[in-house]
Amino acid sequence: MCGIAGFCNWNGDKQKNIEKMKERMHHRGPDAGGSYFSKDGQVSLGHRRLSIVDLSENGAQPMVSHSGRYVIAYNGEIYNYKKIAKRLLEEKKVEKFRGSSDTEVLLEAFEAYGIERAISLCKGMFAIALYDQKEQVLYLLRDRIGEKPLYYGQVGESFVFASDLGSIAVLDGFKNPINTSVLNLYFVHGYIPAPYSIYEKIFKLEAGTMLKLKLPFTGIEQVKTKVYWSVKEAAKKGQANPFHGSEKEAADELERLLKAAISEQMVADVPVGAFLSAGIDSSTVVALMQSFNKNKVKSFTIGMEDKAYNEAVYAGEIAKHLGTEHTELYITQEDAKAVIPKLSGMFGEPFADSSQIPTYLVSKMTREHVTVSLSGDGGDELFCGYTSYASVERIWNKMKDVPYFIRKPCSLLVTHSPLARKPIYRIKGKLLGAKGPSDLYVCSYETDPLTKEICLDGRECSYKYSEYEPKFLKETNHNIMLMDMLMYHPDDILVKVDRAAMAVSLETRVPMLDKDVVEFAWSLPIDYKREGKTGKKVLRNVLYRYVSKEMMERPKKGFSIPIEKWLREPILREWAESLIDRSILERQGILNADVVWKIWKDFIDKGKWRIQIWYILMFQEWMIKEAAR
Repeated sequence: MCGIAGFCNWNGDKQKNIEKMKERMHHRGPDAGGSYFSKDGQVSLGHRRLSIVDLSENGAQPMVSHSGRYVIAYNGEIYNYKKIAKRLLEEKKVEKFRGSSDTEVLLEAFEAYGIERAISLCKGMFAIALYDQKEQVLYLLRDRIGEKPLYYGQVGESFVFASDLGSIAVLDGFKNPINTSVLNLYFVHGYIPAPYSIYEKIFKLEAGTMLKLKLPFTGIEQVKTKVYWSVKEAAKKGQANPFHGSEKEAADELERLLKAAISEQMVADVPVGAFLSAGIDSSTVVALMQSFNKNKVKSFTIGMEDKAYNEAVYAGEIAKHLGTEHTELYITQEDAKAVIPKLSGMFGEPFADSSQIPTYLVSKMTREHVTVSLSGDGGDELFCGYTSYASVERIWNKMKDVPYFIRKPCSLLVTHSPLARKPIYRIKGKLLGAKGPSDLYVCSYETDPLTKEICLDGRECSYKYSEYEPKFLKETNHNIMLMDMLMYHPDDILVKVDRAAMAVSLETRVPMLDKDVVEFAWSLPIDYKREGKTGKKVLRNVLYRYVSKEMMERPKKGFSIPIEKWLREPILREWAESLIDRSILERQGILNADVVWKIWKDFIDKGKWRIQIWYILMFQEWMIKEAAR
């Protein structure tokens, strides 16, 4: 795991600015750092290295191909690089390799097969900057699902890119304004979805996408992007070519694919472990890891003093049953609260999934023992795990027989009547106006009218949920799962895990997101994934081969913290109210102070919790740090 950065057409001090970019993301690669400057001065690349495979100088970056044509700065891991290396040698594309790093193999594959064909051969997580010195073309590529971050855009007259948004913001002369048009999305979801960022003219390269820039750079309009792999198309293809075996055969195949993915992802020249939260997903990953390892797998979990949020006891029981070398740490309120001031710098832009706090703490504890940790993320979105999926289907089944031309005016009547003063009627009225189950899912996020009044800029951005075709897939649950794979998973879950873990220089790997596992998951019928209110059916069938059903049958508590309770206590309440001080809000001129304080007063005086409270506080914490930059 590493961090990459660079720029084209930079007129200032190249050496100084590359070093500033690299220093800002030192945590992503504390082991080494390198730079490359093209002879004509057009392209500068920077790299910070966290050594995982081939710890020698043979794995150092930026790296030049054997022929001298290509230069790469790369963040991530290519899990099947040994197979690609063998192919390159057998086809005599390469006589021999200088070292044993996946970087060198990737670079020579680009040379031998071309950019698109080479990346199609790769299974892994990555953000890549590749410069073709012969054609004077810069390529940026991001992995299929979006595990690794990659920002790009225009600063002044220059093209810039980096793994860390903060690495762009430290550049000399950076004055890109805050992009207030995305804040309505932020206050609905708690994160800023790709391709947007908090800054104007700075974007996130979307998952499965390749960017091409022919130099010299003259403006951001010159950038061309192309999708080389699409989860939408993978889902469409999977549903068009369904798996025809029995449920047992489906579990057999899923187990085989997960074992293959885990086996590849455990390859490293440094210690490897896994997060164990006591849920189905992480328990499955740890169980399969232990099943083919003679030595004890290192597993890690954190516990909470509050029993309502504590799963460490269950995780310990599972670890004992599987025979792992288990480490747990019980955290206090003080431990969690101490993380809050670090969050804005950790994420580079406003980000407000409060489970970012325990994710950071478990990563910090894990890093004391290993350098790589496997995670169970992805199971909910691929195997219909969220209870919200069943809720949307249930609600839609109740209203779908009433024609839309009748429901829509009824929706408007309810939402604009005195009934809407009561949340239950306002919510029902909003949902009644949904065009289909996908639209119903979007509406479920937007039932509180105050949400879109928080920001003074009332503009609406088109985004992946709003652009989703309501009947792209035939089955309701699959449509909603795909929506989350397109936005919530890459823009929230994967962002949270990457930034929190990399803040302590821990590499995380996600076997559920292996290309073969993802494509197989989309071929399964919904009744192999959900039965009644119970999701992840096929995944459970794999896990129950290793852990008894009785051990796993308990309510899932989630990986969260009692933030609502804590904000009522004096220290955090004082912190919160200092962030939303009216004079500060009015001076900034971005948020509506009256709306912000109504939301806060409803919470303090009436006990009405809105998740937007945390969203506002994380935005304000970021704003204050931004002003001090």
